[in-house]
Amino acid sequence: MNSQEFLKAVDFIVKEKNIDRDIVFDAMELALTSAYKKNFNSKTNVKVLIDRNTGDIKVYSYLTVVEDDFEPDEDSGINPDTLITLTEARKRDKSLEVGDTIDTEVTPHDFGRVAASTAKQVIVQKIREAERNSIMDEFGDKQDELLIGTVALEDTDNYFIDLGRTNGILPKKDIIPGEKIEMGSQIKVYVSKVDNNGKSLLILLSRTHYGFLKRLFELEIPELSDGTVLLYSVAREAGVRSKVAVYSENPKVDPVGACIGEKGSRIARIMKEINGEKIDVIRYDKDPAVFIENALSPAKNLKVAITDPKKQEALVIADDENFSLAIGKKGQNAKLASRLTHYKIDIKNYEQASELGINFK
Repeated sequence: MNSQEFLKAVDFIVKEKNIDRDIVFDAMELALTSAYKKNFNSKTNVKVLIDRNTGDIKVYSYLTVVEDDFEPDEDSGINPDTLITLTEARKRDKSLEVGDTIDTEVTPHDFGRVAASTAKQVIVQKIREAERNSIMDEFGDKQDELLIGTVALEDTDNYFIDLGRTNGILPKKDIIPGEKIEMGSQIKVYVSKVDNNGKSLLILLSRTHYGFLKRLFELEIPELSDGTVLLYSVAREAGVRSKVAVYSENPKVDPVGACIGEKGSRIARIMKEINGEKIDVIRYDKDPAVFIENALSPAKNLKVAITDPKKQEALVIADDENFSLAIGKKGQNAKLASRLTHYKIDIKNYEQASELGINFK
């Protein structure tokens, strides 16, 4: 590789991969310095400089100017042979000051061979870094967002979703129970994690995360997008049931009705996306007792008392008809309500309450 070929290679990577030209040259100079030391048994006082205009590569050995009485500490790692006193230095050039260097070109006759091999390695490395950084710029702020990708590959534990410039990983444990994922199909996914700390960018995806349901609501309900309706919280048991609490600061707006849609059209589209998972749309209320009563839907006629506001604990009394509804199958309704309201909820019927000396009537 001659000087012109080298410059063309640098200019290509700069243009094609959108990398700063100086970054490429600086990386090349560091790599060539290391290559020179390795191939020519050089001491530490050597540097490689590349002419940005001609592409010429030259190697210099240098001496650093120090005070006349300077003596390097044994633990400093400084080689005394790389130093020159100020008095000796000024015998060569009277303008020199402490900290300046005296450079002597030591470019080997066959250094071009080493340079060509090193240049190739650095350019390949810079291409990889540029692509990685570019992808990170594109996806780095996508955590907690909803994306649409194509199902590209599958292994024992994961689906690999083509997101355009990179693949995301959708673990099979994070797909909705009972749903079938077909190769080549388009799929909505929630970005649960973006990690750039490893050798490659890791984008973890999910369809069971409560955030997936939240983003689906925002996508489907225009009133959520424009701020007419606000989403307070989401509690989800993927594939079974979810509860979504909404409210509006406009008294003329019915937030629950807006989310359900005419004849249930909006909520039906969301449920179809999550494989028929049942969704309770709950009206949020600033009064925690009212909010808890709403959250325990479909149970009705409940009596709610906040027993410890600081610990966020509440006691709920239900009649026999609504007691099992409030608790739900395997306690699911109560658990979802607790997660939705952030309150620990203790549910009892009137007989149990009476035994404890509690009278809600």
